[in-house]
Amino acid sequence: MANLYSHEEPYDQGMLDVGAENQIHWETYGNPDGKPALVVHGGPGAGCNPRSCQYFDPDRYKIVLFDQRGCGQSKPPASDPATDMCYNTTKYLLADMEQLRQHLDIDRWLLFGGSWGSTLLLAYAEQYSDRVSEIVISPVTTTRQSEIDWLYDGLSRFLPKAWEQFRAGVPDNNSDNDIVAAYARLMENSDSKVRIQAANRWCAWEDAVVSHETDEDEQPFSSGSLNWRLSFVRIASHYFSHGAWLDENQLLRDANQLIGIPGVLVHGRLDLAGPLKTAWELDRVWSDAELIIVDNSGHTGGESMRMHVREALDSFAD
Repeated sequence: MANLYSHEEPYDQGMLDVGAENQIHWETYGNPDGKPALVVHGGPGAGCNPRSCQYFDPDRYKIVLFDQRGCGQSKPPASDPATDMCYNTTKYLLADMEQLRQHLDIDRWLLFGGSWGSTLLLAYAEQYSDRVSEIVISPVTTTRQSEIDWLYDGLSRFLPKAWEQFRAGVPDNNSDNDIVAAYARLMENSDSKVRIQAANRWCAWEDAVVSHETDEDEQPFSSGSLNWRLSFVRIASHYFSHGAWLDENQLLRDANQLIGIPGVLVHGRLDLAGPLKTAWELDRVWSDAELIIVDNSGHTGGESMRMHVREALDSFAD
């Protein structure tokens, strides 16, 4: 088993007012005088998880976690249909991260995240490259439209029964053309029963996508609380129906902004949700990155992936 670190309760936490009546929750772990590192959670809309601190040596790192807009302990929650989602876009999240850095009086920080967190931290690093010391990503995604299409349509060829149930959640005649946008519309419906049913079907699909990665009967998405599911699906469908407000190939196109930033990309060969191709393409355009392919792991990771992530963060700790 990967020998990860243990952490106590956060030594500090708070709420940061980022404008438009939004507040983001943040918390810090480890050594207050250690090397600053920001953990960027996935989803979008999953919320931060203190277990991500276990990859960091608590004696050498100052670890910062935060909940992106609308999820976790940030306010207002996306689970509330009255919350205006027009203030929840990639542009605002990037500004929130930079405001949090300034609020915590951090000059430069290491970035760590995966899946949607990979996309967001890459966008931040390309915009604020002088504020990033190193990057560790596991797994790698860039949220191109082609990646979104694969996850919510292309994968149907491997999971036809689960996708048929996912598709059945949107009875619109035109939903085949944009099933993600159809779900986004359902999550804005005034009827709570409609929103709950849509959230449950979306989470069931997400569970199906990663179901081959463990021998245990786990449902990491469906087992979340009702408010968590409503926030997660409303945010995720909102972002993915807009292509995360990123140009296709934008993060690969602008990877020259990462020159001089050391990076480690850890990706599982068995990742159906985010196939290896994206990590491979990023490695080819980011000369300072090292790609580690883990043959026995998928999107949710495993012991081998956890070991490689911990080793990468250990190597950057000094």
